[in-house]
Amino acid sequence: MARTLITGGLVVTASDELHVDVLVDGGKVVALATHGSHGWTADHVIDATGKYVIPGGVDAHTHMEMPFGGTTASDTFETGTRAAAWGGTTTVVDFAIQSKGGSLREGLDAWHEKAEGRCAIDYAFHMIMSDVDESSLKEMDRLVELGVTSFKLFTAYPGVFLSDDGQILRAMQRAGSNGGLVMTHAENGLAIDVLVEQALARGERGPRHHGEVRKALLEAEATHRVIKLSQVAGAPVYVVHVSAREAVAELARARDEGLPVFGETCPQYLFLSTDNLAEPGFEGAKYVCSTPLRPADHQEALWRGLRTNDLQVVSTDHCPFCFKGQKEMGLEDFSKIPNGLPGVENRMDLLHQAVVDGRIDRRRWIDIACATPARMFGLYPRKGTIAPGADADIVVYDPHAEQTLSAATHHMNVDYSAYEGRKVTGRAETVLSRGVPVIADRAYVGHAGHGTYLPRGLCQYTN
Repeated sequence: MARTLITGGLVVTASDELHVDVLVDGGKVVALATHGSHGWTADHVIDATGKYVIPGGVDAHTHMEMPFGGTTASDTFETGTRAAAWGGTTTVVDFAIQSKGGSLREGLDAWHEKAEGRCAIDYAFHMIMSDVDESSLKEMDRLVELGVTSFKLFTAYPGVFLSDDGQILRAMQRAGSNGGLVMTHAENGLAIDVLVEQALARGERGPRHHGEVRKALLEAEATHRVIKLSQVAGAPVYVVHVSAREAVAELARARDEGLPVFGETCPQYLFLSTDNLAEPGFEGAKYVCSTPLRPADHQEALWRGLRTNDLQVVSTDHCPFCFKGQKEMGLEDFSKIPNGLPGVENRMDLLHQAVVDGRIDRRRWIDIACATPARMFGLYPRKGTIAPGADADIVVYDPHAEQTLSAATHHMNVDYSAYEGRKVTGRAETVLSRGVPVIADRAYVGHAGHGTYLPRGLCQYTN
């Protein structure tokens, strides 16, 4: 393996900003030293003068090739991980799905089959539990041993993914004993279905009604409920894709009580709003996801939550469906629009724009996008930092490059951009995965199959 020296840049991690050179050998970071203070030689020298040298991003919430609502997410593991690399992300944690009536292991094996030999970057899996029963509860222990240490349950999507409170409690109790982490999609799905039925009966069929029926109060109620269930179980809980200020308030209250409660939000909730869902014609369908986009005045509570650490992680919930042929399935009925947005390529840049805008500082950018997701899901310090012994997942990031986000230039396998025309400052220039260039000077030099599967340890905040 080539020995690589990255010289002249500002190394930014969640804890430090240092003008140091980075030496990479055997796919690992082996040393850091002040520029000019060492006599290191290398096969390959990367000049990072005027640039940031940051850990590769860890996107802990993606859905490549996910079946949903009669179709399948348009990014494969090959296209999706390649796009992630273009955006400076070097690890994804995707969701394997237990089929109704099937075992957890069968679901995990199916996802291994989809991903193996196809990923441009490293990957790991969470497990979506569709059936909580004696058999699947026992299987949770085995999956933890195999390095699948987090389990997602839904209070939404009756008849598809919904688990009742008793099932969620049992899964949390099991996680409490085996060290696993329960993740929850927190919306009151039964109540939402009533509101969907009533809206359609009134003739309210357009995309904007998707946001109106999935009320913020029903996200807050379900968030409150899963927190209380986790308290009863004596186990931690991680709430995915938090979008409403009322839900942030529930998390903040629990954390103020010292409870092991964690929350994630996504770029779409920080940068988009119900104004997008209300775009003319059927354009709003591009922005249909669940939890839904909220009115713009919710964004400040999310940013504040990220600054106060009441929200710890920004993931994408990347689950793309093409506008033509897929989103159009709901042309006459918003409830049939496949739920999901593309974003795995845009996360690091959008969050850097938040640094430029003064919403967060550079170290917090790396914390919420790299270090904390790695710690939360048992991958740190192998991933999420630049330190001796860590995998050399390193991004040379140009903080001054200006770009306009667009479907015409992105690499995700989807026919629109949720951020079309948005100007951002900052861009990944060179991306290493375990010391191997995947992006070099804005050219893709990686290949399918470079990415390896990562068995994960336990959540480092609770074990």
